[in-house]
Amino acid sequence: MPQDLAETPTAVAAHPAAPPAPSAPPPTPPDDVTMVSTRDGRRLSVSEWGKRDGTAVFVLHGTPGSRVGVAPRPSVLYRQGIRLVAYDRPGYGWSDPVPKRQVVDAAQDVEDIAKALDIGRFAVVGRSGGGPHALACAAALGDRVTRAAALVSLAPRIGSDGMQDEWYTGMGQGNTDEYRRAEQGYETLAESLRDRATQIHLDPGKLLDQLLSEVQDSDLQVIADAGIRRILKDNYKEALQQQGAGWIDDAYSFAHDWGFRLAEVTTKVLLWHGSEDVFSPISHSLWLRKMLPDSELRTESGAAHFDAIARLPNVLSWLTRPEAPECD
Repeated sequence: MPQDLAETPTAVAAHPAAPPAPSAPPPTPPDDVTMVSTRDGRRLSVSEWGKRDGTAVFVLHGTPGSRVGVAPRPSVLYRQGIRLVAYDRPGYGWSDPVPKRQVVDAAQDVEDIAKALDIGRFAVVGRSGGGPHALACAAALGDRVTRAAALVSLAPRIGSDGMQDEWYTGMGQGNTDEYRRAEQGYETLAESLRDRATQIHLDPGKLLDQLLSEVQDSDLQVIADAGIRRILKDNYKEALQQQGAGWIDDAYSFAHDWGFRLAEVTTKVLLWHGSEDVFSPISHSLWLRKMLPDSELRTESGAAHFDAIARLPNVLSWLTRPEAPECD
């Protein structure tokens, strides 16, 4: 595991043997979780690390994923003066579900969390499925977002700024099938993911095994690291407590209208992508670079999807210290 990265704390050992129904997240989260009430009365599970009076950065997890994942070691965050905030999107972890939510809805949730934690302005970063949600925050929250980063992100599929049929070009069969089902309808997608999510919650290694058939050599090297595998398994177990409710809604939202236009993103955005990514092909970041008003794209030849994990510490430097130009 990269030296600057650490496992975020989790209480997965205390989880029940079987996940509850999507409408009823477990009632008692771990001690390190703060439950934030949204303006419409939902609960969101939030964790934070680093320097409490430091520069706030929201890190938005992938799909499927949770606030439990890879983060820089606390000593690194403290040295960089960063207050890192992560939360479970609706339907993941301990957060109440919101069926058929849009990507843009993440901005309101982040705003409510920032209010609860007494955070004024902040940066946002999203990896993989977190990328579109980071862009949503940058579009909807104006100058409250100081900078944004999207690593191995998808681009919109439909709308005036969507890739349309090119969206699937270069994408692996697993994700292609999943998003095609999302196009067919919400229930079609949900039926295909609920049982799968339940099985992965009980044995998170199943998802890693399923991914092995599609990952590139670079991803294989990342996943082969025992520390990274342990983090990913804990992450998937934490994420899928609600029969995949969050996963279903993420996938559905990516394949439909995101609820905002890329032209509405006025803050500076850093994009990073590996050339060999088959989960979200590099063509998506090339498209984002063309559509975003103020963005910088950094690509890495031979890198793939999971290589973005090791780039996070340097990306955090870019987000919080404008004088730090390198993130690769």
